[in-house]
Amino acid sequence: MHTGTLRQILVITDGESNQGKSPIAAAAEASEFGYTVNVIGISKKDGHLSKEAISEIEAIASAGNGMSQTVFTKQLSQTVQMVTKQAMTQTLYGLVNRQLKKILGSDQAVEELSPEKRIEVVETVENFSETASLELVILVDCSGSMYDKLPAVKEALVDLSISLEARMGENSYTVYVFPGKRREIECLVDWTPDLTSIESVFPKLTSGGMTPTGPAIEVAIQALKEKKYAYRGLLTDEGSYYGEME
Repeated sequence: MHTGTLRQILVITDGESNQGKSPIAAAAEASEFGYTVNVIGISKKDGHLSKEAISEIEAIASAGNGMSQTVFTKQLSQTVQMVTKQAMTQTLYGLVNRQLKKILGSDQAVEELSPEKRIEVVETVENFSETASLELVILVDCSGSMYDKLPAVKEALVDLSISLEARMGENSYTVYVFPGKRREIECLVDWTPDLTSIESVFPKLTSGGMTPTGPAIEVAIQALKEKKYAYRGLLTDEGSYYGEME
């Protein structure tokens, strides 16, 4: 049975957006397409992110039906893995709740089911989280203040790829940086099932310039749409029954 595809956008940043479209509006647009937007804010070594930065990070994740965390660089690898996995589970529970409402014609949620039924739902979600395909667009803030944090980002993304290898479902990642060397947002790593390739390209990155988080999320939306429809063009079966998980 085809269990569908989970599509996520992960933003890794340490500052406030200051160029282009509002990242909150862009995240809301992503959510309309069924894409989850998660945001990880990296704190400075000698302090925390500003209240404005934290507020924006939380608002982006909320608009994108995703999760947000702020961490120090030493916690980044563990946090990237945790947020990615928890967001998958959160999305699946949301789908289960919507299916329940369709079937029962009421506002009944998973929490209101009998203990036996809840156990069945948990087992189903756990199974789907292991078997569903994952398409993840990773957006890395390369503004000036991120210079000393990029090595930690590189290690975190490699660790994420390794940690998800045990899943039965297919994993596919693409990495964009903003701003890039030549343009506002640049693709650093094209779609791949293995992020270890970033080991060779990350050391060549430079940081500086503005922080176009909103435009970066728009690029991520387009990347997911293009991959989705390219895949559909090759489908020969009926595909998935999970709406935007198709």
